[in-house]
Amino acid sequence: MSAVAINHLFGFPETIEKLILPIPRSGEGNNTESRVGGGSNNIPIDILESSKEYIFYLDIPGISKSDIQVTVDEERTLVIKSNGKRKRDDDGEEGSKYIRLERRLAQNLVKKFRLPEDADVSAVTAKYQDGVLTVTVGKLPPQPPKPKTVQIAVS
Repeated sequence: MSAVAINHLFGFPETIEKLILPIPRSGEGNNTESRVGGGSNNIPIDILESSKEYIFYLDIPGISKSDIQVTVDEERTLVIKSNGKRKRDDDGEEGSKYIRLERRLAQNLVKKFRLPEDADVSAVTAKYQDGVLTVTVGKLPPQPPKPKTVQIAVS
C-alpha cells in the first residue's frame, strides 16, 4: 500500500507518516521499518508528537540499560539496538527448572525510524525505567520558506 493511500486512509499528518512508514534497507527491494531477531516485530512502540518534540516509548523489560544503544545515523535515522539477554531467576533452589518459558525477547533487537526534517538530531535523549525505554527527539524551530529568485532570459 502506498504512503499516500496510508496517509489518506488513516488521516496521518505528514510528519507522523514519515516516522512510521518503512525505511528501505540498502540492497533490498522490500521496505522494513524495523527488525527484531529473525524479522518478527514483537516489540511494541508508541510515538508521540508534541509541538516541541517527538517521544518514542518501547517496552523492553528485563534488559539492562547498559545493553541498549540509541544512535542517529547520517541519513537522519533513529536506531535502537539491544544485544542483551533477559535475566531469568535461575538462582532458585537446586534441582528447580523452568517448565514453561513464554516471556522471551529476541537476542538482537534493531528498530529504525526515519526522522522528519524538523527533528533536531543533536537533541536526542534516552531514559530506561521500569522496562520502558523513552527516547526524546527535540524539534527544530519552524523555518520560514526561503524566497527563490529566478532569472528570466530575454532573447
